[in-house]
Amino acid sequence: MAKLLWEPSQERVQHANMTAFIHGINQEYDQHINDYKDLWQWSVTNIAEFWQEMWAFGNVIASTQPTAIIDNEKKMPGAKWFSGARLNFAENLLRFRDKQTAVIFYGEDRIRRELSYHALFTEVSAVAAALQSLGVTTGDRVVGFMPNLPETIIAMLAATSLGAAWSSCSPDFGIKGVLDRFGQIKPRVLFTADGYWFKGKRINSLDRVEKILEQIDSVEKVVVVPYAREEPDLSRISNGIQFKDFKVKNPPPLEFAQLPFDHPLYIMYSSGTTGLPKCMVQSAGGILLQQMKEHLLHTDLKREDTIFYFTTCGWMMWNWLTCALSVGATLVLYDGNPFYPGPEILWRMAEAEKITVFGTSAGYLSALAGTGLKPAEQFDLSPLRALLSTGSPLSIEGFDFVYRDIKKDLQLASISGGTDINGCFALGNPIGPVYAGELQCRGLGMKVEAYDSDGQPVIGRQGELVCTAPSPSMPIYFWDDPDGKKYHSAYFDVYPGIWRHGDYIQINDRGGVVIYGRSDATLNPGGVRIGTAEIYRQVEVLPEIEDALVVGQNWKNDVRVILFVKLVNGHALDDDICKRIRQTIRTHASPRHVPEKIIAVPEIPYTLNMKKVEIAVKKIIEGKTVRNKDALKNPEVLEFYADIKELQQD
Repeated sequence: MAKLLWEPSQERVQHANMTAFIHGINQEYDQHINDYKDLWQWSVTNIAEFWQEMWAFGNVIASTQPTAIIDNEKKMPGAKWFSGARLNFAENLLRFRDKQTAVIFYGEDRIRRELSYHALFTEVSAVAAALQSLGVTTGDRVVGFMPNLPETIIAMLAATSLGAAWSSCSPDFGIKGVLDRFGQIKPRVLFTADGYWFKGKRINSLDRVEKILEQIDSVEKVVVVPYAREEPDLSRISNGIQFKDFKVKNPPPLEFAQLPFDHPLYIMYSSGTTGLPKCMVQSAGGILLQQMKEHLLHTDLKREDTIFYFTTCGWMMWNWLTCALSVGATLVLYDGNPFYPGPEILWRMAEAEKITVFGTSAGYLSALAGTGLKPAEQFDLSPLRALLSTGSPLSIEGFDFVYRDIKKDLQLASISGGTDINGCFALGNPIGPVYAGELQCRGLGMKVEAYDSDGQPVIGRQGELVCTAPSPSMPIYFWDDPDGKKYHSAYFDVYPGIWRHGDYIQINDRGGVVIYGRSDATLNPGGVRIGTAEIYRQVEVLPEIEDALVVGQNWKNDVRVILFVKLVNGHALDDDICKRIRQTIRTHASPRHVPEKIIAVPEIPYTLNMKKVEIAVKKIIEGKTVRNKDALKNPEVLEFYADIKELQQD
């Protein structure tokens, strides 16, 4: 039985947006819903009614209301949502135009900036007018090779106000990684910065931009934000112009293009480790509704909140955070290393800005715990009421660290979804309890189940994460996939008509969810399926281990478990550490989880959006080819894995 760590107060439940939503459903549909579990069941049984009520609860701004919510609740892919509706994504995010702070920016250079909602609208108007003067219109692509700056949000809103699709990469992507993405979609305008800061160093971006432009001839204008230097040298940037000179002075009133619900909004990318990244096209209405649902109901976000998420513009959490503007909350952006010059940097910012919702990754929390920092003792975090964690499964020890060393009275929402839907399949419930190691609930309107090997839904047992009904933020199509084959093979080739996401999960009787890692990386020693997260949870508690990666190696007609560990500086892998690793895994998981070999490595390979690449390592150690190493943040480390002689021995 999982340990209960937190329950919301009666007052908190009473004033939650979720509670107001439940009251509205009970009244409108003569229901008697009393808790989240009943609400979730109603939402997936009455899919059209749920999303219709979410449209109303979110006060979606639309020039034309829908004539139908969904044409076929059993059609996936291809369900048609909110037929007849006309709206604009940017207009919904710019509904507030007052003096309240919209965006606060912090960077490693210690400069703090802020924009009011009025100033944000003014800036977007000026950039939109400039884009319009270039002829940018519906169907065009505008992209950002940008740090996490206010100008990135401004550019996205300006582009989408005109009906153009937006796509972004963070400036730590290499040239090939950018070309693999932007080269496919052929953008007309590129927003970039002259550089960025990382670990106190000023890093130039324009050299890479110059080389990128040599191979993407569709770009007609390059708009450069001076971030690393006040006056960047644009002499080698074809059609380059500074951001301040690009904006139109005294622009005409901004007219938001009114477009169908399924008009393309974002182009997002898969990790691309098996070839060119897949370009997933997502709809304006679908992303708006999904993310408003997650902000308003699952995060209980209100206008008076200040929300932060540590992210880059190459990760979907940037898109997710930006949509909080639709609620009227204040966004806090941070660009740089979260441990420079010390591990306290983000928590000092949280105290200064009175952050109420703090978002980060499980990896950050694990690394923070390793530094010995105890934010609860050093900073006033009294405004903080929710902490969100994603990117990988948060260990039970991570849960304990948050409640012990960050704050006791706090909703810790471990959340999980995907770039594919720009949202979550399982996430937080502000009116429900938090149990160690569990995601609180499945998302409203998301008919998520765990399928066993026979394709049957199971409770209390591990299985494949599937979604058995459509949701509006699923991609409308993949780029350059006219017959839909790429889209179909990505999600629907195992269970026809059912979305298979590729995660290995367990749903319990309470409705809580445990993530066990990627199902394509699931280990099968002796024919028993083991999620990689089950091993990571045990290894991460050992003080000598900085990071780890586990794979299954095909060996003598079976699979043997191989654990790679990156040790904390000053430690070497010896018999004592190996013994404690094995004993910890055997005691807290099972004998089947114990690795047959434990090998020290200098680095763990990650994708550009910071996911461990277990499959790439498995291929490398089995002598197979990794087709697209440029999708990795640190591809050079794979050479070390290829040369491990110990893996060829008994």
